[in-house]
Amino acid sequence: MLKRILFFLAVIITLGSCQDKTETTSEDLNTLLDNWHLAASHADIDSYFSAFADDAIYIGTDASERWTKHEFYSFCEPYFAKGKAWDFKAFDRKIYFSEDGHTAWFNELLNTWMGVCRASGVLTLKNGTWKISQYHLSVTIKNEKMKQFLEIKQ
Repeated sequence: MLKRILFFLAVIITLGSCQDKTETTSEDLNTLLDNWHLAASHADIDSYFSAFADDAIYIGTDASERWTKHEFYSFCEPYFAKGKAWDFKAFDRKIYFSEDGHTAWFNELLNTWMGVCRASGVLTLKNGTWKISQYHLSVTIKNEKMKQFLEIKQ
């Protein structure tokens, strides 16, 4: 009887801690990403780059844009120094977690100066803090406009 009680208590504690961890982490990651976008709109370079892991990669819309954190900082610094960077507003974001809870990946749709963009990324939990390890921004094109786009691209 005692074994059954202990087993059920262990199951309840395990399920409860998993549920809380996922809910809290999901909220935390949404807040982290929203605040990260907000930091760019306020040209707050310190807050913006503190969200990145040291070994982070940023992939932009141009095929040549694959930057390390340091390279991306150098690119961004003149924009942030002028007090105006960019203002991306996420309106649809999905977050997924690894089994061990130390990695998450996401995709989001954004309202931007380029119209609707899509981004995806990877977040990692390091020393108790979530950081952006990779962010990939892309421009969206309606399928019916693809032929025109390919002609422009040539």
